[in-house]
Amino acid sequence: MERAELWLYSATSIVLIVAAAGLLVAAVVEMANAALGGDYMAALLHVLDRALLVLMLAEIIYTVRRIANRRRLEAHPFFVVAIIAAIRRMLVITAESTSSVDLQDPYFQAAMLELGLLAVIIVALAVAMRLVPRAMDD
Repeated sequence: MERAELWLYSATSIVLIVAAAGLLVAAVVEMANAALGGDYMAALLHVLDRALLVLMLAEIIYTVRRIANRRRLEAHPFFVVAIIAAIRRMLVITAESTSSVDLQDPYFQAAMLELGLLAVIIVALAVAMRLVPRAMDD
């Protein structure tokens, strides 16, 4: 059973590494295509979004590795992934909403509401991360 478990962790890690590498390559290609088309803001937004997604995958790979090595589930890496995901979404919303700043626009109001909720979520996750005891470091 332990070997099967380690094999599953290893296979999961390999799949995540391939996905992260594929995302990086796709981000560079899509950024180059958008930049060649003259849409520099879209190119930068897209590469930022993909880079943060790759960072999330890297943190998940780290988490899987720690679980495999220590044989126990730890909460701290999941908090980090959630915070990165929330920050990623905040950056995307902010970049997308800069083109239209009409306070009466329902889309703009929804974006501002989502930004506020994401900020509350990030603070709550940071507080929770401090309250949950962290396992001994490497």
